[in-house]
Amino acid sequence: MMKIQDFNNKKVMVFGWARSGKAAAQRLLELGAQVTVVNGGEFEDDMVYRQLLAAGVQFINHDDAVSLNTSFDYLIKNPGISYETALVKQAKKLKIPILTEVAVALSSFEGRLIAVTGSNGKTTTTSLIRDMLKSDGQKVTTAGNIGIPVCEVIKNLTADDTLLLELSSFQLMGTPDIRPDIALITNIFANHLDYHGTRENYVAAKFQLTKNQTSNQLLVLNADGQDTDEFIKKTHAKVVAFSRIKNDYTVRTDNVDLIISDNHLMPLSDIKLVGPHNLENIVAAVTVAKLAGVHDTAIRHVLETFGGVEHRLQHVLTDNGVVFYNDSKATDIEATQTALNSFHQPTIWLAGGLDRGDDLMRLLPNLSHVKAVIAFGETQQKIVAVARAANKPVITVDDVEQGVPVAVKLAVTGDVVLLSPAAASWDQYKSFEERGERYVTELKKVLGL
Repeated sequence: MMKIQDFNNKKVMVFGWARSGKAAAQRLLELGAQVTVVNGGEFEDDMVYRQLLAAGVQFINHDDAVSLNTSFDYLIKNPGISYETALVKQAKKLKIPILTEVAVALSSFEGRLIAVTGSNGKTTTTSLIRDMLKSDGQKVTTAGNIGIPVCEVIKNLTADDTLLLELSSFQLMGTPDIRPDIALITNIFANHLDYHGTRENYVAAKFQLTKNQTSNQLLVLNADGQDTDEFIKKTHAKVVAFSRIKNDYTVRTDNVDLIISDNHLMPLSDIKLVGPHNLENIVAAVTVAKLAGVHDTAIRHVLETFGGVEHRLQHVLTDNGVVFYNDSKATDIEATQTALNSFHQPTIWLAGGLDRGDDLMRLLPNLSHVKAVIAFGETQQKIVAVARAANKPVITVDDVEQGVPVAVKLAVTGDVVLLSPAAASWDQYKSFEERGERYVTELKKVLGL
């Protein structure tokens, strides 16, 4: 892995002024680098900006290719910035290494590294692992795609600490030599193809997590994944598999209990999280927790109390017998399929968002319990087409906020109201978090809560 000295006295360009860009610039300064920050627009004039300016950091408010030349040793880019951006293409042309802030942060970390990636379930699984480690009395710091740049937390960590990272495919592409002590890949679907181009490229990005692992390190894989056999062939790590549906693994279920080895740890009915996808997340998290030395009592405590992560099939409230869920994090078809399949009650489904060219007709088999559909966003007419094909009533609205009073009016006792967009949020909102927050705020307003 990269070391601190790799950045000392090196000329580094940071591309992007989001939270990760700020964190990377600050950390690079601490590591002795000469830092230039490039942004495709004006910089937020805040305390971080003023501190970096005073420390000699250069700021450029345009991101054209001429900003970068051979005098630079590294380009640190925001994970969401496309590799087709002119500046990034220039770095590739000049053979300048393209990294993310994760690589910068890990250059100084010497403790135990646990890293989680996958198409769906990353944040829930990472949160479960974190809480299990903490409940066991282990010292753990969580960062990455879960919302905290790694550079913000790395400075004070020692060789005695555990760093738990949730990592996206975008982050992994810019972290070429990551070598976790325990790596977990939850699942892999055809995701983010607008960014990666092909499923093969996307899978290759996920494989980065284990590419540099050694035989002394552990790779936890979903036994039911279509890429699992290929990963087993290619990795040098010791593989530990888990499965929600097969019962020949250390952590398993028998449809009644959660079982660790031969110990029936607890009835599935005592687990607070709902849905078959969450059971898969739980089995994955418990597998990692056991490898990390967590005791069964700590695992049981977390599973009895952990109610989920915001915006991920989150129970928002119950009003007059109607149960409202916020699943704004469902930015792809598979996540929404899972959400729809988690309920048997009549469901009012709110959906729509950024059009990435996905075939939303794949959702057709999942609408059996849906009583009405509310469609919005760029994919509105695709959602309408799915609803009509399923012979379901469908109402079009401009956005999530307009959809809420419609859903409340349609709902009766015993119904579920589910926001699960099956699309990214960027056509109308800055993030899936903002979309989910708008939904919850409007819901409370309409219900007078």
